[in-house]
Amino acid sequence: MGLRENIEAVRAGLDAAAIAAGRDPSSITLLAATKTQTSDTIREAIAAGITVCGENRVQELTAHLAGSAYEGADIHFIGHLQTNKVKYVVGKVSLIHSVSSEKLLRAIGAQADKLGIVQDILLEINLAGEESKSGFAPEQALDAARTAANLQGVRLRGLMCIPPASGDKEENFQHFETLHQLAVDIRQKMEDNKLNMDVLSMGMSGDYQEAVAAGSTCIRVGSALFGPRPPMSTRKD
Repeated sequence: MGLRENIEAVRAGLDAAAIAAGRDPSSITLLAATKTQTSDTIREAIAAGITVCGENRVQELTAHLAGSAYEGADIHFIGHLQTNKVKYVVGKVSLIHSVSSEKLLRAIGAQADKLGIVQDILLEINLAGEESKSGFAPEQALDAARTAANLQGVRLRGLMCIPPASGDKEENFQHFETLHQLAVDIRQKMEDNKLNMDVLSMGMSGDYQEAVAAGSTCIRVGSALFGPRPPMSTRKD
């Protein structure tokens, strides 16, 4: 199938999962994870109906912005972000999904202050405590949310997670439910802050239906749209 057909197939799967969960499909954003894709492919995806693109790498984000590849779509940053590269992302994207430490959170706030803007962010939660992944531990999430609420340059919009790469859909569903409940708990405990935590970024190509069932409002889909990425040794990035 071509890109347009892949997009239609994923949207159909998203719609079916939402309806099965008693949810409105329009309440869930399909984000196209455009890692390693060319500017032409990104333009093709947008022409085929993609409205939100998510970039993993600062270098690719910068190149695609320079080439006006994202015209007609919203841009999110979904990859690991180093504090020394914050200046290339803040103000360039509408939402940063991967705020994984207090140091990064404060760096984003400082850069946003410098630009005179408010940057929307999500806190990345490392649900399984994996050493190979960044993110706040679940027990750190409330303190991180309180820190974010006290920074003028950021607006906390919700939480993000990447479950362990086990391939077990039921296990992933449990992780997604845990993130959903964590977001509910934070909203309740910070009610006085009037947080607009309306985003749960969870679910990718292999498990987005389980994520939707657990309450995801944004699924990050790459290979189901664009096909498998080439091995690292053959990439040109």
